Amino acid sequence: MMDHADLAGAGAEGSATVADGGLFGTPLFDDPSARDLARVGVIDIGSNSVRLVVFDGAARSPAYFFNEKILCGLGAGYSQTGRLSPVGRARALSALKRFAALAKGMGVTTLVTVATAAMREAEDGPAFREEAERETGLTIHVVDGPEEARLSAQGVLLGWPGAVGMVCDIGGSSMELAELLGNGAVGQRATSDLGPLKLQGMKGGKKAIKAHIKTTIAALRDRFGAGHKRLFLVGGSWRAIARIDMERRGYPLKVLHEYRMTRSDIRDTVAYIQKADLDELRSQTGTGADRMALVPLASLVLKELVSSLKPEEVAVSSYGIREGMLYEQMSDRQRQRDPLIEAAYQMELSNARMPGFGRALYRFIEPLFGRVTPAKKRVMRAACLLHDVSWRAHPDYRAEVCFDNATRANLGGLKHSERVYLGLSLLHRYKSSRKGTGFDKLVSLLSDRDVKEAEILGRAMRFGAMFTLEKPLDHGVLKYYPKKQLLELRLLTDTGRDLFGEVAESRFKALAGALGAEPVAKGAARSPRPGGQSG
Repeated sequence: MMDHADLAGAGAEGSATVADGGLFGTPLFDDPSARDLARVGVIDIGSNSVRLVVFDGAARSPAYFFNEKILCGLGAGYSQTGRLSPVGRARALSALKRFAALAKGMGVTTLVTVATAAMREAEDGPAFREEAERETGLTIHVVDGPEEARLSAQGVLLGWPGAVGMVCDIGGSSMELAELLGNGAVGQRATSDLGPLKLQGMKGGKKAIKAHIKTTIAALRDRFGAGHKRLFLVGGSWRAIARIDMERRGYPLKVLHEYRMTRSDIRDTVAYIQKADLDELRSQTGTGADRMALVPLASLVLKELVSSLKPEEVAVSSYGIREGMLYEQMSDRQRQRDPLIEAAYQMELSNARMPGFGRALYRFIEPLFGRVTPAKKRVMRAACLLHDVSWRAHPDYRAEVCFDNATRANLGGLKHSERVYLGLSLLHRYKSSRKGTGFDKLVSLLSDRDVKEAEILGRAMRFGAMFTLEKPLDHGVLKYYPKKQLLELRLLTDTGRDLFGEVAESRFKALAGALGAEPVAKGAARSPRPGGQSG
């Protein structure tokens, strides 16, 4: 894996902060004095928006304690004037004052403020930086384009450990590309002037803009090549286009992170945007007016990008530069952890009645799924960790709450189909049938085989919960023989036999029925106790 110094030398001008152990050089949480940090804050001053994100701790899958964005338009009109927008400056300064006060009030112990294209390129960028630092007490770090690309790529790695492909981050005034080489390594990076705010000011109209987009992306293709496994899209304009694609296709799950599109989908959606009334699109998708005004130009960039780079798949990432800065502060050990499993562990610890049982439950039911792929077993592990975190919900709605929580939770490292699989298994943890739940459209994202498997997993967890002990395998063991169509439960102790009461037996039979197997409980009769009768 390349270290930060290697990455700094891979095309970043002026990125000494990486190589010399400055702002982004030393993982913050490697420092023993910082391990008790409760909250980490990031202020991102972009060309179009200013945002404060406060992460709740340094968990591998970050929890967003606070997240607020203000569309200031700092880079509006830059193409004509070479300066920051006066209105944008005032709005951005107001936003920074608010965010500085909020961070102080929240007790944010580490707050990093980063500015990108507008402030690094504008003639009056240094003056505004000085003014903002004086007025707010913040220290603002202006990063160059390649460094911005690297941080955005690391944001993608926070959600997709070991990802391979290209990351494309579009802001108001610039668009960055970075390679993901696998094993957490970021390769070459580049920046361009294809931000929609910058394109708005070009002379020559739409024809000139299209020609410039084509020429610029052709140069990027020559540098990075084409046919990458996956293109990860980062940035508000890309997310707005993805939301429109969801609306056009009638896609049932409105979670942008990990939303997938094909090149054909993008071509159709760009054509749809060019013909549509923007006010109607705003109403349909809930996109703000300032953001929607940039979508037509951003869509032209995206169409040319996927046409030229020809990625096998396009995925939307809600993680970008802010998450990349959190990732920057993690130790290598933390980076290697699975974000889904870490989040599930954290949720179990915070919300389950018996934290720690999820791991034992997984080991108890694992023999039922011997032929399942490692990727699927990973989701099954998460399901077992989450099987009891919604116990406080009203019993009449607990199954539905479980499904909603799984499909809509802020979880990284989870495809949309895996979200639904996870939710469906947790639903069946509490409910035999999904009739009347209204989830059929979401379930349509799964194959019939996966629907059946999720039901079996749910029923297995429902039965396994009857053995809620520290070490359930000491008291009972499941054996499944698919060819014989036999599900066997071997009860090993008197405690196990006591736990295998009427309700447990009923759930065992239901599990066998879902498997299409005959249920056999061995050792169900209790051994006689001294001076008593067998039960």
